[in-house]
Amino acid sequence: MNELTRRIRIAAGEEKAPLVLKGARIVNVFTKEVETGDIAIADGRIAGIGQFSGVEEIDASGKTAVPGFIDGHVHIESSMVSPSRFSDVVVPHGVTSIVTDPHEIANVSGTEGIRYMLDDSEDVPLHAYFMLPSCVPATPFENSGSILTSQDLLPFYDHPRVIGLAEVMDYPSVAGASPDMTKKLADAEEAGKNIDGHAAGFTKEQLMIYRAAGITTDHECTTAEQALERVQSGMYVIIREGSAAKDLRSVLPAVSEKNARRFLFCTDDKHLDELMEQGSIDDSIRIAVEEGLDAVTAIQMATLNAAECFGLKQKGAVAPGYDADIVLLDDLESLQVTDVFTSGEHTASNGKMIHGPSSQKPLPASLSRTVNLEELSRDTFHVDSEGTKEALTIDYIPNSIVTEKSVLQLPEKNRLLLPSKELDVMKLAVLERHHQTGNVGRGFIRGLTFETGAFALTVAHDSHNIVTAGFEDEDMKIAAERVKEMQGGLVLVKHGKVLADLPLDISGLMSSAPAGEAVEGLLSVERGFQNLGFKGGFNPISALSFMCLPVIPLLKLTDMGYFDSSRGEHVSVKP
Repeated sequence: MNELTRRIRIAAGEEKAPLVLKGARIVNVFTKEVETGDIAIADGRIAGIGQFSGVEEIDASGKTAVPGFIDGHVHIESSMVSPSRFSDVVVPHGVTSIVTDPHEIANVSGTEGIRYMLDDSEDVPLHAYFMLPSCVPATPFENSGSILTSQDLLPFYDHPRVIGLAEVMDYPSVAGASPDMTKKLADAEEAGKNIDGHAAGFTKEQLMIYRAAGITTDHECTTAEQALERVQSGMYVIIREGSAAKDLRSVLPAVSEKNARRFLFCTDDKHLDELMEQGSIDDSIRIAVEEGLDAVTAIQMATLNAAECFGLKQKGAVAPGYDADIVLLDDLESLQVTDVFTSGEHTASNGKMIHGPSSQKPLPASLSRTVNLEELSRDTFHVDSEGTKEALTIDYIPNSIVTEKSVLQLPEKNRLLLPSKELDVMKLAVLERHHQTGNVGRGFIRGLTFETGAFALTVAHDSHNIVTAGFEDEDMKIAAERVKEMQGGLVLVKHGKVLADLPLDISGLMSSAPAGEAVEGLLSVERGFQNLGFKGGFNPISALSFMCLPVIPLLKLTDMGYFDSSRGEHVSVKP
């Protein structure tokens, strides 16, 4: 009552505002006009736009004020730092709200992983809204660390920052109306929550089934045609620009003045170094404008559209009554962020947090011991030729998580199939790391553009087993064993020696170290790739981490072997 009364008195000019941003050029995302005025702020909300005096006044003349940016779908885990550290990285880039899916840590650590993400994002200058992981495991075609049923998820809907059910990627369970999936969908609908989709490669008929199930978004569009089909079916399209999947330029032609209000932006999976160097949603806005989209339309997509999509009624606009999440830009041409206000607090200026790093919550012991790997032997990575040199091989497509497949003639020695530098083919393996099953999926991958060595990591979507690629079995073995020793992380090996590594002590996915320290470790690994002869124009960490994702076409490798999504089943290395 006191706060409401104060805002009313400020709006009426009867009382000074605690904070006023003076003389800003304000982007109105409702009318797409730009006006000049003061922004009066009290109790985390905007009390008025016009002419105001304040207890504290900040000169914003010459600056352009826009709403805080909203990332419509992001896995914090892919930044490789904890939620509190992630906040300190993205807020200086103007991101004041995110809609996050803790799917990755849930696949490793279940409900305890979700609780950690909620707890560690509680007292930070970033509004972190959560969608509950709908598919843990994503499919029955791999082994993950946890299984989450509808009953496991239901209690989380009472949390004020849980706003829905995350990307529903198990299409067969939806189409077949499996009892547990149907219960998850019904629980979200009954609670009045959002339901995110994951419609990679869907036909119009499959989209209709998803819409009938109450699914309202999709971030898996890779073409303008796909995007238009989803908009026509009543869905929001979340355009993705991350580390592995860069879809913005190919999807953007679908956006027009007629339908722009059905589009928003997301990063989905973006690594720490790219977040620091390129930005987050601010980077998506700049790319969209470079591609010819009107700047105010791009800002509207990044703010109001995202807020309305997820029912965040007080976010997404610089207007009276809205939350005071405000970004000051140099101008609408460069779109460079200078200052950020979160809930009326001046949180970042010129690329840095004003009050230093956010406090990180203590890490539960169970989240730091998640690599349970069987003893490896000399033949762990052997692939028997079975009398023929032909082998089914994953064809990697640069900067895409979609793959193709080929049947290749590979070198053979002692009845074993070997990788080939000349064919740009590496051996690929996925080792189950959660329950010590001893499962090892073996295969080959073409297109990673390495010349020697091996690398391994525990970031392997979605079940996050250990994935390793290499030319020599011994290098692959050393890399996997080093990952086990670190209890998760990234490792590079050449000629039997570890070149570089990055420990990821939080469920094998994130570092608890400060962002600056973690990014130095990540950069050392990325520099190390040059010593393995890498010459591709893509991020090899992202590339490898998505080669285990069976819900994305076409051919992937899990701990249970190759999975061909076109056939919906596991297939042999031997064609």
